[in-house]
Amino acid sequence: MSAVLSLVRFVGKAAPLRALAALTGIFALAACEPIAMSGAAPSAPRVDPGTPVQVALLVPSGSGSSGDRVLAESLENAARLAARDLSGVRLDLRVYSTAGDPGTAAQVAARAADEGAQIILGPVFGREARPVGNAVADRGINVLSFSNDTSVAGGNVFVLGLTFENTARRLLNYAASQGRGQVMVVAERTGAGRAAVDAARNAAPGTGATIVAVETFEFSQQGVVDALPRLSETARNSGAQTLFFSSDTAGALPLLAQLLPDNRVGPPQYQYMGLTRWDIPAASLQLSGLQGGWFAKPDPNLTAQFEERYRAAYGASPHPIAGLAYDGVAAIGALISGGRGDALSRAALTQGSGFAGVNGVFRLTPNGHNQRALAIATIQDNQVVILDRAPRSFTGPGF
Repeated sequence: MSAVLSLVRFVGKAAPLRALAALTGIFALAACEPIAMSGAAPSAPRVDPGTPVQVALLVPSGSGSSGDRVLAESLENAARLAARDLSGVRLDLRVYSTAGDPGTAAQVAARAADEGAQIILGPVFGREARPVGNAVADRGINVLSFSNDTSVAGGNVFVLGLTFENTARRLLNYAASQGRGQVMVVAERTGAGRAAVDAARNAAPGTGATIVAVETFEFSQQGVVDALPRLSETARNSGAQTLFFSSDTAGALPLLAQLLPDNRVGPPQYQYMGLTRWDIPAASLQLSGLQGGWFAKPDPNLTAQFEERYRAAYGASPHPIAGLAYDGVAAIGALISGGRGDALSRAALTQGSGFAGVNGVFRLTPNGHNQRALAIATIQDNQVVILDRAPRSFTGPGF
């Protein structure tokens, strides 16, 4: 068994700014109709230890987009890598193309169920996840989507992607532990910005941190400039110790981090903290305004192990979310290895000890969300430095 597999076990006024990419670029934040559940939910398909378990992998190939094609290939590669790593577990992994379209995704999910699928891994986009769940809900088939959009979670749909709320909770816990728990959220007026504000508010209880203020700005360069006096005044009057930015390095973050200190709202009096990855792209590490700021990321050592194994197997680097496909297959394999007929039920999928995947430990929650272990990182001298390592196991209800 490989070193990686050994970790997979139970446990408008100016040019618009570029859209958020680090967390939401490939996941549509679109609410859909809920799954209609009348009475008791159907039982999940039973697992026969003597028969390969059929897993349907839904990928976005066929859309005509080269990006979707590359993503689909990377997800399939990672899933097959995980399947090869399984010991004593037989999977029948079948790949279905959704073209990134909700209607097509629902159709292929129904076809996969007709062909014997016992669990569905994918689809990628939030807009596809709910139609897929609806298409197979009456058969008791659970869906492990690669989306991070929690608005599509629930019923038989789980999201595997790194969610805003999970990241916010980790950062707010850390801020409180460092005596910086009076937090002001700064967000752009977009769907992603609104989701970020909601995530911070939902995550704060129990962390020791308090959201003392929320300020938003128009999502343009001029919008940031116009908002600076208001943002600065609120920071000073609210008693904020930490400014929590929703924007990423491809959007408003560099401008905010550059201009706010000029308005006397900067380090060391105010700690900067971000909901997105500040080390993507690598050139962001050179930005002076981000030095000393906090952000969260998966365990870098585990991520590097997976990327190295993927490159050795396929001669190229994996897509940033390819690890989710590996984790999904590995979690399914870990559940099946227990020999239980109900290994793919909601109760099994949401067992409290969770799983250890290629990006760290994670677990699925009854509401369809997930909890993932994250490290707290900062930037010092243009280099990423880990301040608090990602937990390697769950303790009680959380980390």
